[in-house]
Amino acid sequence: MELQLPDETAHENRRETGGSAPTPGTRRPGGRTARTRAAVRDAVLAGLTEYGYPGLTVEYVAEHSGVHKTTLYRRWKDVEGLVADALDLAGEDSWAPPDTGSLEGDLRALACEVVASFTEPAVAASGSAMIAAAFQSERAAVALRDYYAERFTRCEVLVERAVRRGELPATPDTVPDTPEAAPPDTASGTAPDRAIDAGALVRSVSAPLFFRLFISREPVDDALADQAVAATLAAARAGAFTTGSTAGNSPGAAP
Repeated sequence: MELQLPDETAHENRRETGGSAPTPGTRRPGGRTARTRAAVRDAVLAGLTEYGYPGLTVEYVAEHSGVHKTTLYRRWKDVEGLVADALDLAGEDSWAPPDTGSLEGDLRALACEVVASFTEPAVAASGSAMIAAAFQSERAAVALRDYYAERFTRCEVLVERAVRRGELPATPDTVPDTPEAAPPDTASGTAPDRAIDAGALVRSVSAPLFFRLFISREPVDDALADQAVAATLAAARAGAFTTGSTAGNSPGAAP
């Protein structure tokens, strides 16, 4: 679930002037506008990586994107708008969560993606620069939060598949593939009122990795990823991420 940034490199020339100013972060159609956004996004990432958020300027983005600064000011207003839209564009990809055939395998693949995306030299700098910008700009922070919220929403299918395979307790709206995994009836003969918080479960895997990467600044590796997965699986099987009457006051039910 790394911070993936689309690999588009087509650049718009300096004569680009068309269209009215969109709200930064608004989804844009393809064609010329998409090429302009990709060029600007590339320049924003380069500037953040090289100078950090305090050193990024509209003039730098204009020089490195081939888009005139007048166009940048009209469309994105300022550096905050440029960074926020770069993050918004990062979410317009075709990334899908892994499907390894087991919840453990899926979570391990996700955790290893996080480790790789923030430790491999070819990709680590740009993702780290974006997250660092979110600590210095409220609009960048909102854009980053929206980006990861959308990522976690995509990951809900991991939990749905796990329930259907009988790896996690079934919920009222999910019928497990195996009869033995069906939830027990209550005294009234109805299914218990409970649900698994898929977002909390997936966050539990990535949280210790991000803590070490950006808070304690400790090294991360695949062994730590495996440890995070094991802890999450144990908590999930114990019902820590299950909300509703059967889970009681579950500590893992936070959004």
